[in-house]
Amino acid sequence: MAEDRPSRRTLILTGASRGIGHATVKRFSSAGWRVITCSRQPFPEDCPWEAGPEDHIRIDLADPQDLDRGIAEMRARLADGRLHALVNNAGISPKGTDGQRLGTLDWDAATWTHVFQVNFFACLALAHGLIEELKAGQGSVINITSIAGSRVHPYAGSAYATSKAALAALTREMASDFGPLGVRVNAIAPGEIETAILSPGTEQLVRQIPLRRLGSPEEVASTIYFLCSSQASYVTGTEVHINGGQHV
Repeated sequence: MAEDRPSRRTLILTGASRGIGHATVKRFSSAGWRVITCSRQPFPEDCPWEAGPEDHIRIDLADPQDLDRGIAEMRARLADGRLHALVNNAGISPKGTDGQRLGTLDWDAATWTHVFQVNFFACLALAHGLIEELKAGQGSVINITSIAGSRVHPYAGSAYATSKAALAALTREMASDFGPLGVRVNAIAPGEIETAILSPGTEQLVRQIPLRRLGSPEEVASTIYFLCSSQASYVTGTEVHINGGQHV
């Protein structure tokens, strides 16, 4: 009798439509993973990724009730009850009416609550809701934080920055709690990555980065893939800075 082949590995990814998320879809798909994508929008008809429509879940991370519904749908789609990676990549950073950075003097309870629901609470809810599947798959959770979580950033708002700082702390707490279950939890903190949502003036920041260039979404995706692979099997509770030395 032939030996059973290992089942295909599965990733659930939020914020997959552009930038780091889109690069992550391509990196994992090229390695043979099944990728279940999640976003507020339906799967775009013009996307060339053939497996996309049947492996896309429309979910509003800002709505706790819809989040619960989405988690139930995710669990239903994992026919073998195993999840090998969860990447919490979705995030929002509101701007002022003229596109300006919103600081603590621009306090608005509704805005801050919205940011923390998407950037922080949804990450915990997804990991908690999928813990049995992650345990069965001896999986890995990756939380996408930010350089703004550890230093004041000229463009990232205060609500965004503090939500990412909280997410970094949550990563450590989750690593401690999930570790005995065989589930690793790490964070990745990107710096200035070349995407469509770069703020005007970013080119001035590049002069202060030791490597003197922006990072690419593919460089971040490769690190995400490494942390979800067997090569990182003893790595948990870390926050990897991908910023060309900007943090030094």
